[in-house]
Amino acid sequence: MNNKKSKTLSEYPDVISPEEIKEILRISTSGVYHLLQAGTIKSIRVGKRYIIPKQSIIDFLSLD
Repeated sequence: MNNKKSKTLSEYPDVISPEEIKEILRISTSGVYHLLQAGTIKSIRVGKRYIIPKQSIIDFLSLD
């Protein structure tokens, strides 16, 4: 059993990493990169890194 305490979205910084998206959405790493590459979750690409505003996750979760 995983004893790691889950964080609420408000506890994450304003800019989050793909690894943090994986924790928030509880999906695989490849699933995170698929959402980023498809533009489903808005991000900025800087070299090989993704910069993801936390608001992009909020918008993604608010889709109807």
